[in-house]
Amino acid sequence: MNTMPAVIFDLDGTLVDSEPLYYEAGRRTLERYGISGFGWEEHAQFIGIGTRETLETLRDRYRIEAPVEELLAVKSRHYLELAAATEAFPAMRAFVERLRAAGHPLVVASGSSRSAIETALKATGLDALLPVYVSAEDVGRGKPEPDVFLAAARLLSVDPGRCVVVEDAGPGVEAARRAGMGCIAVPYVAGPSPDGEPFASAGLLFRGGQPEFDAERAYEWVAAHG
Repeated sequence: MNTMPAVIFDLDGTLVDSEPLYYEAGRRTLERYGISGFGWEEHAQFIGIGTRETLETLRDRYRIEAPVEELLAVKSRHYLELAAATEAFPAMRAFVERLRAAGHPLVVASGSSRSAIETALKATGLDALLPVYVSAEDVGRGKPEPDVFLAAARLLSVDPGRCVVVEDAGPGVEAARRAGMGCIAVPYVAGPSPDGEPFASAGLLFRGGQPEFDAERAYEWVAAHG
């Protein structure tokens, strides 16, 4: 039985820089239903929140009559058309490689669909390092509820207290706290006080986001968590 701490990775904005692609997919989706002017600042409000929950909010905000399932299908189609351009963050790839070489159980837990996760991992070559994942389609509630992280722990047969989550957004950090897991936070969007809420519960915070992320420092923190 593997007694090393397990590491659960968020995908979008954490492992891969897919947020610009999701923004464009969302913009195209809203445009199809006659909504113009959807900008990055509005998209940024939903970073860390699952695709379904995002579209439910936008549907209500813009009074779109189409059902959420239709909106999901449209946005998914647009995203998959763009996903070949997905790139992994180099330091995060190095972190995954370091963990895998040391024998830590690894899993991806994302608020995206299975097809989106598979496409992003394959496009970046991370599928060879991270073949196991949990998607929004596998759980009932999205972040900040802990469902997706708890499902990932069950998939690995690891107690939640021996898991470390790697996240880029407040809802994911809160989900890790509710799951009783350690958390490394690498903010995708740095606010004026990234060391306060919503990142206060993170055990290790890289305040400057990906430019400051240090794979070796993160690895040492995970090892100490065990």
